Amino acid sequence: MGKLTILALRIVIAMVLAGSLFVQVRMVPLLSVDLVEAGAPDGPRVALLAIVVLGILCVQVVAVCVWCLLTMVRRGTVFSHRAFRFVDIIFGAIAFAAVLMFGIAVILAPGEIAPGVVLLICGAALMIGGAALIVLVMRALLAQAVARDVEAADLRAELDEVI
Repeated sequence: MGKLTILALRIVIAMVLAGSLFVQVRMVPLLSVDLVEAGAPDGPRVALLAIVVLGILCVQVVAVCVWCLLTMVRRGTVFSHRAFRFVDIIFGAIAFAAVLMFGIAVILAPGEIAPGVVLLICGAALMIGGAALIVLVMRALLAQAVARDVEAADLRAELDEVI
C-alpha cells in the first residue's frame, strides 16, 4: 500500500473520529432534548440514547483499530500475530453494532412507528452483521497470509543453511 493511500486513509479516519466526537458531545444532548420535548417515555428514551452513544463508540473503536493496522502496514508488520488482536476487536465492535441496531428496532416496535420502518431497521442490523462476517472472512485470509509468511521464512532459513 502506497504512502499516499495510507495518508488519505488516515485523514479520513481522523475526520471520522472528529465527527463522531462532535456527535457524541453536541448532537446526542440535542437528541435527548428533542426526545423529551416529543414526550418520549424515560425508559425507551434513555435506552435509545445509550444505544446511540454505544454505536458511536463502536465506530470510534473500529477507526482506532484500522489506524493501528495502517501503522502495521506502513512498517511492513501487518502479516503477524499482533494484527489478529485488532481484527478481532473490529469484528467484535461491528457485531456489537449489529446487536445495537436490532435493539433500536426492539425499542421502536411497540410504539407508534410503522412496522415497515422497524423492518428496515432490522434489515440494517442484518447488513451490519454481514459486514462483521466479512471481517471474519478477512481474518481467515490474514491467518493464511501469516501462515504463508512463517512458512516462507522457514524455507529461507533452510536455504541459507544449505548455502
